[in-house]
Amino acid sequence: MRSETLRPDGHDHRHALRVAAGLAVPGMVLLIAGRPDLMVYAAFGSFAGMYGRTDIGATRLRQQLEAACLLTAGVVIGVLLSAWTVSGWVLVAVGSTFAALSSLLADRLRLRPVGPFFFLFALGATATVPPSLVAPAVAIGICAATAALAVAIGLIGVPREGPSREVRRLPRGACVHAVRYAVAVGAAGALGMVFGFDHANWAMAAAAVPLGAMDVGRPSEGEVRLVLVRAIHRVVGTAAGLVVAAALLAADLGPSALAALMMALLFPTELFMTRHYAVAIGFFTPLIMLMTELADPSDPAVLLTARGWDTLIGVVTGVVVVVAIRGHRRSSSPLPSSNPAGRRRAIGLNA
Repeated sequence: MRSETLRPDGHDHRHALRVAAGLAVPGMVLLIAGRPDLMVYAAFGSFAGMYGRTDIGATRLRQQLEAACLLTAGVVIGVLLSAWTVSGWVLVAVGSTFAALSSLLADRLRLRPVGPFFFLFALGATATVPPSLVAPAVAIGICAATAALAVAIGLIGVPREGPSREVRRLPRGACVHAVRYAVAVGAAGALGMVFGFDHANWAMAAAAVPLGAMDVGRPSEGEVRLVLVRAIHRVVGTAAGLVVAAALLAADLGPSALAALMMALLFPTELFMTRHYAVAIGFFTPLIMLMTELADPSDPAVLLTARGWDTLIGVVTGVVVVVAIRGHRRSSSPLPSSNPAGRRRAIGLNA
């Protein structure tokens, strides 16, 4: 769950700064335009900058472009579901299908961070935004433009390198893993609906988190242990983040201040993402709470409670699915990396 030390180094700071800038620039534009409520669409576009953390040159560009396309696809589907005012059960069905398909694509493309978490999260979060907030074309445009900017910023200060000669194919076990995602996301979303939570999409996203500890491209004999550790980190980090979010929401700040805080929280989130997952989630959780409050203001107590329960439902469901659907045993020897630095650094963690 962590690399050599918990203390971020210069590489971590530079990468986190690029990711944060990818949100800060469009965020300032939205603030000047008087539309901080649209930060949700910019946020998911900016997440493209999180990919290819240890890669350089053409390999990094490819990773971020592919992630940008999948993030935008998630937002497109989410925005359309919102515009069509579909039921929560339709969202669960679409989300579980999208999770399986994007899992296969992420494994085939060997994206880092691994798994479909961010793409699924983009779909679910934007699907629950009120359709009256903004026209679908505008929402999609904000996401796509921000993603393009994040990719451009992601190349600043990164050494150039020619295209990778790595042969990308679907790893063994990828199909079983996609089934895990479909089952876990669908089951968690269904439980959220049964219990009557307004944001069952959070349970769906949380279910994908433990599965993200299993990298079918680099199999490990201790995968179940990694899944359990990831689950614990998620719960602990979310609990800490909810305390911070409660304090920020209780301060009754204006939309502009909430948007500014949201942008600021992205830097420490990415700074600790590969160093200590729980710490990163401690920053990521209030970021999501502020983003949700800006797009669809509601009772903070209800919002925070729903986030906590949905996280527990999703994480437990994800762990149960991993234990129940084990798949084939695989060799523990990792596949070769196209970037030597990538062999020395921990695999990028999902949020």
